[in-house]
Amino acid sequence: MHSPAWTEDELVLAGALVVRNGWRELRTKDLRVQELSELLQSLPIHSAEARALPGFRSPDSVSRKTTDFATNRPGFAGGATRCGKPTLLMIDAFIAREAEMLQAAQDIEHGIASGELYLIPPQPDEADENGVTAVEGRLLSRWALARERNPKLRAKKIQQARGTNGALRCEVCDFDFARAYGDLGDGYIEVHHTTPLHVAGASETSLDGLACLCANCHRMCHRNRPGESWRTPAALRELMQTAGQVGFGYAAATSSARPNSSA
Repeated sequence: MHSPAWTEDELVLAGALVVRNGWRELRTKDLRVQELSELLQSLPIHSAEARALPGFRSPDSVSRKTTDFATNRPGFAGGATRCGKPTLLMIDAFIAREAEMLQAAQDIEHGIASGELYLIPPQPDEADENGVTAVEGRLLSRWALARERNPKLRAKKIQQARGTNGALRCEVCDFDFARAYGDLGDGYIEVHHTTPLHVAGASETSLDGLACLCANCHRMCHRNRPGESWRTPAALRELMQTAGQVGFGYAAATSSARPNSSA
């Protein structure tokens, strides 16, 4: 059995170490490398068999990964080491959104130090069918999904939305389950974080930090693409406006609803 490929979570932490070091590589004997090695070996991501492999996320391997980050950064004067596409995408993410990615690393570190991330079981949809996760990693996705699925939090958000709008409609496409399905759809909606994963991770989730979405829009917010974050409802709405689809869901529900049907 070979040591598993580096995950986004591990790359976030390694990338943050390099960025905090001025985009310079770190040597094996550096205390920060040894501390990161211990942290990576403890993450609740890989199987126990993988973590028991000789050299799994050893200080040597961590040091080599910092070299990948340092030498593959655009503008580096020397030769670049060979590394995989996930590392290159993570370098791009740190260049484009340094503060946000550093915050994501800090949230992972906080979740591990507090023990919270050890208590949350794996969640459906934290990775897609190809194993791809959001660029911030599987653990922050797991954390956010667990909160979105909290039944008490969901019930409070639905109550708030009904009190404000009078009806439950998707905040992206306006789809109304009750209009489309009658009593069967009454009270049904899904909730999604309006804040990015690096914010939704360590902070407590407030009702104003959640949006009510239909199942389709929720899925599209969560759909993973290599090197990208989850989409916020506002970002998804912009995508739908570009495609000319905003308002379709509610219009379809309005035209197809048959409240007096006895079928």
